[in-house]
Amino acid sequence: MSYKVIVDSCGELTDKMKKSGCFETASLKIEVAGQQIVDDETFDQERFLKLVAVSPECPKSSCPSPERYMEGFHCEANHVYAVTLSSELSGSYNSALLGKNLYREEYGEKDIYVFNSRSASVGETLIALKIAECEEAGMAFQDVVDTVEEYIAEQDTYFVLETLETLRKNGRLTGLKAIVATALNIKPVMGATAEGTICQLGQARGIKKALVKMVDEIAKRLKEPGKKILAISHCNCPERARQVKDMLLEKADFRDVIILDTAGISSMYASDGGVIVVV
Repeated sequence: MSYKVIVDSCGELTDKMKKSGCFETASLKIEVAGQQIVDDETFDQERFLKLVAVSPECPKSSCPSPERYMEGFHCEANHVYAVTLSSELSGSYNSALLGKNLYREEYGEKDIYVFNSRSASVGETLIALKIAECEEAGMAFQDVVDTVEEYIAEQDTYFVLETLETLRKNGRLTGLKAIVATALNIKPVMGATAEGTICQLGQARGIKKALVKMVDEIAKRLKEPGKKILAISHCNCPERARQVKDMLLEKADFRDVIILDTAGISSMYASDGGVIVVV
């Protein structure tokens, strides 16, 4: 059985995934400082981050259209999956579901399933890899769906941001909290709830202490690390990502480790210097 996995562009693809021919990206669009930017291979991260920094308004993203997803589903693969940014953060999940319905109206029945990642960035990457692992093991379509949904329910997302500006601009922090936190150099340790919303797990003064606190939070909640892939994404701070990896490897042995540079819309949330960890 052949398969295909469509990942919206908030999720990163490794070089190996890109070369395999089994993965495809559905691009989001971002409007910032009066300019519309497509989150595809033409994306200029440096220019985008500069626009985000100078814009008084939070960038507005628009998800891939239902028609775009329908086109992705219309392929030779027998099993097709979509992995989207958390439905609590974007309309990408609902758009993919509409695309599935459009496909069926236009072309008839096919094995298509849309996964709500309840995460973002490298969290989507891990889910896409889990789908491929199940498919390569020869699992039936419904067994893949059930296994991956269970995997998503057990997945945990953590992150530390260098700046709170994007959270302030999109209303996730009050202006006062953001100003006070910035003045005191307080860095929040953030996570994702089971529903896929953002929550604060703690805070520390300075990025180094915040990263240590994040690692401690991960270690405290971690279950069966030997069965898990440790995934870390960063925005222009590879050394910081490697430090987080080393700290976590001192506390647990993982099945594998991947580190990716956030690209596209993910860098808006991570901001320069941000680190995201998913296990």
